[in-house]
Amino acid sequence: MFNSKVFLAEFIGTFALVFIGAGAGIAGAGLVGVALAHGLTVAVFAYAYGHISGTHINPAVTFAMAVNGTLKWGEAIFYWIAQFAGAIAAAFLLKTAVGDISGGATVGSLTTSQPVMAMVIEALLTFFLVNTILHTAVAGKGGAFAGWAIGTTLVVSILVGGPLTGASLNPARTFGPAIFAAPNFGTSVFPWVIYFFGPLIGATLAVIVYNFFTDEVKTPAAKAEKPAAAKKPAARKTAKK
Repeated sequence: MFNSKVFLAEFIGTFALVFIGAGAGIAGAGLVGVALAHGLTVAVFAYAYGHISGTHINPAVTFAMAVNGTLKWGEAIFYWIAQFAGAIAAAFLLKTAVGDISGGATVGSLTTSQPVMAMVIEALLTFFLVNTILHTAVAGKGGAFAGWAIGTTLVVSILVGGPLTGASLNPARTFGPAIFAAPNFGTSVFPWVIYFFGPLIGATLAVIVYNFFTDEVKTPAAKAEKPAAAKKPAARKTAKK
């Protein structure tokens, strides 16, 4: 059940996502720069490690794969351990290197003022992301462009949700920097609810919608009437002499 190659791929991928994504925020790259840092990292690692682990690098994505039956729950546990460990290691390295990493935290204007709305936005954006993953990578409809479709979805999600919630869409992405920097995480329960349950809710809804679409696609074909079997010509009887 434990696969060391999958574990390492998820650890490295999540480490890279947090180190580059949070690092861009710390460096003051701006909204567009931060969005591209996250999206391009996901796209690149989708091609680098997709054949090894699927490149979830996101506990909400792994949760969706388990709910969908694409991944066993026992396997999902090791994915989560690798993802959170990678996120924490990346945040620790950033903390060691630059000190203050609050600029890499996933927080926005709604995090404390409107936590319920913040959770709704995180759920919605995660729905978009997981929806893309299911329909392109899992269903095999994206072909060679699946990685770029997923990365682009993350980019546009951050462009819209970044100012509002920080557009985490990823519990590990939030948790790693939160240990060392993110404000309010130590004194309020709301951020934990927003950035953990929001993505999980969005991921679950994406699986439900995905299964609905795939059932709709299969149903007409299943109900189509089969053409009547051609009657075999009656065997000719040979008269006996």
